[in-house]
Amino acid sequence: MMDAKNVDVVDTTCPWVSKVWNTVDQHQRKGMTSIIHGKYAHEETVATTSFCEDFICVKDMKEAEMVANYITNGGDKEALLKYFENAISEGFDPDTMLDKIGLANQTTMYKKETRAIGQLMQKAMMKKFGPVDAKDHYWEFDTICDATQERQDAIHEQVENASDLNLDFILVVGGWDSSNTAHLLEIPQKAGVRSFHINKADCIGADNTITHRTMSGDIVTEKFIEDIENPDKKVVMGVTSGASTPDKAVQDSLSSIFLLKNIGGAASS
Repeated sequence: MMDAKNVDVVDTTCPWVSKVWNTVDQHQRKGMTSIIHGKYAHEETVATTSFCEDFICVKDMKEAEMVANYITNGGDKEALLKYFENAISEGFDPDTMLDKIGLANQTTMYKKETRAIGQLMQKAMMKKFGPVDAKDHYWEFDTICDATQERQDAIHEQVENASDLNLDFILVVGGWDSSNTAHLLEIPQKAGVRSFHINKADCIGADNTITHRTMSGDIVTEKFIEDIENPDKKVVMGVTSGASTPDKAVQDSLSSIFLLKNIGGAASS
């Protein structure tokens, strides 16, 4: 129909997402079950599972350890199925479908965690089948988005050097419903570094408040820049943004902070 109407169709699918889909397609061709590191209800993961016949989604290391433990030791089958009931393919049987597995991931997950899950699964297969035969039972391919990885690496560096830099806070700019942006907030939050996730410049109020999304998903408003009225107090901040956040959103947010600091009486920030 589109051809008959001379409509030009442009595929705008992210190439990294396509890479994941090609990976799980290879799993199916090899007779493997796809273990997907991702959130089973996330749009990208839902799309990925549509390419799979057999799959199980694990959102973190805890869930991966549950699967790996079942691979090596067996256990309560019904309890496992109940726990993963929304994250498995129809008719999933862990007694047969976990003998040959391939790893893929939602492109916005932590690369370090995906690698750790991969090592865990590889060790489980080596324990069950021996180091020689394990390669026939486990397969993985790196499908983390480069843009996501670069941002994760950058914010890890900020966190690791927070004391040396005397960071007051880290600002994360991006959609409140963005998975990769939410992960960027988790890195400083878990390290105890003051950090805020905002979705637009308007979140920074002229009354020195900031409206931001917490790790738990709550939207809260609180005091923002400490000691703002001290003209000698400089603000040292780290800034990052979600992979699809427009540059303008970041620049507008920074402009709001600079303006706020000037209103507070400081010469620079």
